[in-house]
Amino acid sequence: MSEILVEGLHRLRGEIGIQGSKNAALPMMAAAVLHKGMTVLNNVPRIQDVFCMMGILKSIGCKCSLDGHTLTIDASEISQTQIPREFLTAMRSSVILMGVLLGRCREAQAGYPGGCTIGKRPIDLHLYALKEMGTQIRETDGELYARTEGLKGSEILFSYPSVGATEQAVLAAVLADGATLIQGAAREPEIGNLCRLLNHMGAKISGIESDTLRIKGVNELKDTVYDIPGDRIVAGTYLYAVMAAGGEAVLRGICPAELNRVFQTARQMGAKLEWENLPGASFIKVQINDRPDGIWVKTSPYPGFPTDLQSPLMALMAAGNGNGEIRETVFEERFGTAEELRKLGARIEIQKDRARIHGMYPLRGETVQAADLRGGAALVIAGLAAEGVTKIQNSHHIFRGYEDICGDLQALGARVRYKDLIQRPYTKTGECTRNL
Repeated sequence: MSEILVEGLHRLRGEIGIQGSKNAALPMMAAAVLHKGMTVLNNVPRIQDVFCMMGILKSIGCKCSLDGHTLTIDASEISQTQIPREFLTAMRSSVILMGVLLGRCREAQAGYPGGCTIGKRPIDLHLYALKEMGTQIRETDGELYARTEGLKGSEILFSYPSVGATEQAVLAAVLADGATLIQGAAREPEIGNLCRLLNHMGAKISGIESDTLRIKGVNELKDTVYDIPGDRIVAGTYLYAVMAAGGEAVLRGICPAELNRVFQTARQMGAKLEWENLPGASFIKVQINDRPDGIWVKTSPYPGFPTDLQSPLMALMAAGNGNGEIRETVFEERFGTAEELRKLGARIEIQKDRARIHGMYPLRGETVQAADLRGGAALVIAGLAAEGVTKIQNSHHIFRGYEDICGDLQALGARVRYKDLIQRPYTKTGECTRNL
């Protein structure tokens, strides 16, 4: 059993670098399959989801090599078009490989994807986009069989700005015959980075960072080397961790412009922030001396407040001062962490899509269970503001998105460690973390 132990009530201070973005890396890895050659990605995070995607790519015939944080993908040959079910049930984002396999091989087979238990997250918009581009899809015993005589450019209008569906449509359109117009596209920074990578490979995509994307299909792509940006969700997690524990810290290697809404919440809660956004010198500095105040927040697609930081924010407000409220509009089951936070003494009331939080400090250390990636990270944040020791079991969920959450927080002075890990996470140096 994987566990993380957190001894709370120690102020944080120091400086750390932010790992490469999980949500940018995974679709970029999928994009490599479109090219019959080499794609090199730098600043790749060594996390479970990346290793899972590597497993998928190898299973369909790609050659993958991860040296430190540099991933080389050779997709010269594709030997099969079926995505193994064990990967799909472990990581939802693997479904975006359907579009690239249809573009490259004209067929794809996959089961319904899995991932965190945070809501239904249907893939109907994925299938809609592929059908609009000339794909025939049938379902048999929970398996999806997709085939096309050749993807065709089309006009796609999304009823909701789904990140995954937008990525699916973009990847499918790159090698399609003719032009594709995507309206109602998601605007998350990770989509912009995917489009810039594809353009670097020879694609023709315009309208980047808007809700209207235009893609002119090309016949082939070319070898490329591309740097993955820092992970804005990890940066937001550590920002809230510092606020929960108290103190000050500098977080380097992230684009501050991607965190405007997160910065707004931090300032409203009493944090002092400074940032710089220069090539090779971007950073965020956070300082807080008093307990954070409660606020009202609604999650929504970018540029709104990210649902991926809803659980960490809830943990922060639970250990704060006064009352606050979070309205969740993206994933209907993302309040699941509230019950675990209550075990630590948090006062949280759930009414449909709203969570009302009555802050108190300190929380109290207890044994809790991580049920999903961001909820697990939220429990670490709560542990930093809890008296005694908080034991977070099933912490393997956290390793899906955080390279070395204990090592990062230790660098800031936190007393947090891994215990009894059967398979330990990798650190940023690429070596296995020891039982500290």
